[in-house]
Parts: sequence; structure tokens; C-alpha cells
Amino acid sequence: MRRLASAVLFSLPLLALAVLWAIVVRTFDVDPRVFPGIGAVGQAGIEAVADGSLLRHVAASMWRVFVGTLIGLVLAIPCGVAMGVSPAISAFFTPVFRFFSVLAGIAWIPIATLWFGYGFGAIVFVIFNAVFFVVAYNTLLGVASIPMPLRNAAASLGAGRWQILTEVLLPGALPNIVTGIRTGLGFAWRGLIAAEMIATNVGLGYMLFVARDFYRTEVIVLGMIVIGALWLAIDRLLLVPLERATMERWGMVRAA
Repeated sequence: MRRLASAVLFSLPLLALAVLWAIVVRTFDVDPRVFPGIGAVGQAGIEAVADGSLLRHVAASMWRVFVGTLIGLVLAIPCGVAMGVSPAISAFFTPVFRFFSVLAGIAWIPIATLWFGYGFGAIVFVIFNAVFFVVAYNTLLGVASIPMPLRNAAASLGAGRWQILTEVLLPGALPNIVTGIRTGLGFAWRGLIAAEMIATNVGLGYMLFVARDFYRTEVIVLGMIVIGALWLAIDRLLLVPLERATMERWGMVRAA
């Protein structure tokens, strides 16, 4: 019942926004080419599901996000741990990470298309950049926040380097890592949509771009709703529980 009540409260602002949308469009008799009504968007959704195009776009976008994020995490976490363990490595690479964190994601699209061409490789590269720097920097902050006396205490009790890494550093940095993943995925979705408008012929970003050329505003709004709904589902069903479980595991909050 608690989860149901939480879901209802979470949905109320979205329902209120939908009601406001319907009222404004009807009251001011908005031109559908400027902004569509709910009925037109719903009809566009039914048609897109019936012909299978929506499923193709969603599947392509989700697969690219998964691959790009996975590559980013596999490389970012060890890199962040290395910088957190070694002050010399951290001092050398921190300015580089701060520099490229501003460029991560959309700014890489032009050069990504030159390197990888138009298609899967370029888009995955953009997503990788959006995830890598955020997660690596958060991992660095998490490892660096672990007090040296705690590390020394583990070493004095006989823990080797591998045990200190797996039983002290990684667990202690995990809340920061999860926060970095959550933030990085948000940037990844933005980079994905922008890259798909330019570098592919399938995906949610491509669906929005093509609909614009034909003044299909109902398809544009449908794509925006699908993108937002997918992100809310990933965030609420996967990332938020993971973040809370991590914090509860390491005593940052109490389990409800």
C-alpha cells in the first residue's frame, strides 16, 4: 500500500500537466501544427504501435544506451579508483577530467561521425563520453572520501591490497558510484537523442527529427512522452532502488 500511495503521489503532477494541456489546447483552439491535442497524440501512438515503428525506435535507442553505458562503466570505475588511490595520478588527471566533463556528450557528435561514420558506433561513442567522465569523477570522490586511518586500520589487521580494494575502497565509494551512474545516464539520454537526430535512421531521436520535416507535431510530442516515460521507468524502477539499497547497506540511511 505504501508503494501504491507513493506511485499515485508521483503520478499526480503528470496527470495535472495532462489536464492543463487538454484545457489550454481546447480553450485557445491551438493549431495542431503548432501543438497537438491529447487525442491526436494518442492516435499517433496507436498507429506507431500497430505498425511496429515505435517498438523499433525504442529497441534501437535502448540497445545503444545499454552498450554505451556498459562500456563507460567498465572503464570509468577502475579509472576513478586508480585516481582515488594515487594522489599523483589524481593530481595529473583531474584537470583533464574537468576539461572533458564539459564536452562530454553532445559536443562529441561532429567528431564522432567523422571517426565512426553515421550509425551505431558514433552514437555509442557519444553515450560513452556522457557516462565515462561523470562516473569516473564520482568514483574518485568516493574513494578519496574514505579516511586514511580506516585504510591503515585494515592494513594493520592483515588486509592485503586486493582486500582493501574490494572490502574497503569499493564499498565505501559505492554510494558515490551509484550517484554518478544515475547522473551519467541522464546525460547519456540527452546525448543519445541528439546523436540519433544526425547519425542514424532509426531511434527515438530520428523519429522526432523526421516528424518535424512533415509537421507531424503529434509524433514529436509522442516521442517526447516516450523518452520521458522510459527515463522515469529506468530511474524509478532501477536507479532509485539501487541508490537507496546502497545507502542502506552502508548505513547512510535506515531501511524503512
